[in-house]
Amino acid sequence: MRNYDLITPEGTKDLLFGECIVRRNVENTLLGLFKSRGYSEMITPGLEFFDVFNLNSSYFPQENLYKLTDTKGRLLVMRPDSTMPIARVVATRLKDAVLPLKLCYDQKVYRTEPALKGRSDEIVQAGIELIGSQLRIADLEVISTAVDSLKALGMPFSLEIGHIGIFKALVGKLDVSDHMKEKIRSRIENKNFPALNDLLDSIGSGPVIDALKKLPALFGGEEVFEKAEELIHDDTITGLLDELREIYRDASEICGSDGEITVDLGIVNKTDYYTGLIIKGYLQGHGEEVLSGGRYDKLISEFGYDVPAVGFAVNVNAIEKVIAKNGELPSVPTADVVVFAEPGCEAEAFKTARKLREQGLIVENALFEELDSVREYAMERKIPKVVVVDGSDREEE
Repeated sequence: MRNYDLITPEGTKDLLFGECIVRRNVENTLLGLFKSRGYSEMITPGLEFFDVFNLNSSYFPQENLYKLTDTKGRLLVMRPDSTMPIARVVATRLKDAVLPLKLCYDQKVYRTEPALKGRSDEIVQAGIELIGSQLRIADLEVISTAVDSLKALGMPFSLEIGHIGIFKALVGKLDVSDHMKEKIRSRIENKNFPALNDLLDSIGSGPVIDALKKLPALFGGEEVFEKAEELIHDDTITGLLDELREIYRDASEICGSDGEITVDLGIVNKTDYYTGLIIKGYLQGHGEEVLSGGRYDKLISEFGYDVPAVGFAVNVNAIEKVIAKNGELPSVPTADVVVFAEPGCEAEAFKTARKLREQGLIVENALFEELDSVREYAMERKIPKVVVVDGSDREEE
């Protein structure tokens, strides 16, 4: 008995007509922008060995991966992320390439979050990876590209920046398990103040506990740095704050009046391969980020090639939702001409249609036996012209 032959799996959907146009427009806009800045496109397989995502650091819980086996019984996953496969390629096929490497991509990732309603398990990501530079100018290059990407979408936007090192330095001072650190991280990320306070109270008290309690509230403009310095007295963290302050000032100048740049010290991404700068981008009218990324200086070394890197990915699906919510789905272009062939003139009709397409027109070949049916079809589809090929090439408006 077939129960699922008329529906799509959870977290997936069919795209029709105007939705397809939106997706391709967004993808083409972003890829064109990346390439104009010197990034070269690459595509990694949709299937990867599980080992690629099962490194010393477990960045992706296996329960969130779509898994299958190959003909030799080896465990595969449907690619849940684009950065790690690119790290694999950089550490192997591109190990001898001149640095820095500027790479871009536009491809799907697959992962499941069962607790989320309305989730997308099949996500189109378009993004960049800048490999081989740990200079501040590389961070600014990525921020500048992120700003241009959001601006190119034609909607009001904001960009948040943070530094994962601040959270890691604080939580590293606690004598707790990795599981407890993850619970703290999750509550800070979700800005769940009551649950965070209860959890930290169960650990103890002190300056570090107080700082972690207030970390998710440290967001806004440059005043955030002064508040953080008053709250956190640690030379390492002070250095990170100074570094982030300089990036914030430059990023604000780069963005100008096109969008809003804010600081959020509570950005603590779940994908914990980030080691420094973290960025998140938002579009007006959508509560979740549509762009995310940051610096990941240690990830590629897990594949045997120790080089720094920084990048971001744009969630194309999320942008589609914003556009659909705003009621801006484009209409599908209508054909300019439909060409009807009288019996025996079929080959000539296809030649005629080809010549019209070479003039830049959208041309259909009629798939009816009777001319009256073609005329009716043209009226229903609002096609303004019918061309009849019967040896005399007469036209009907």
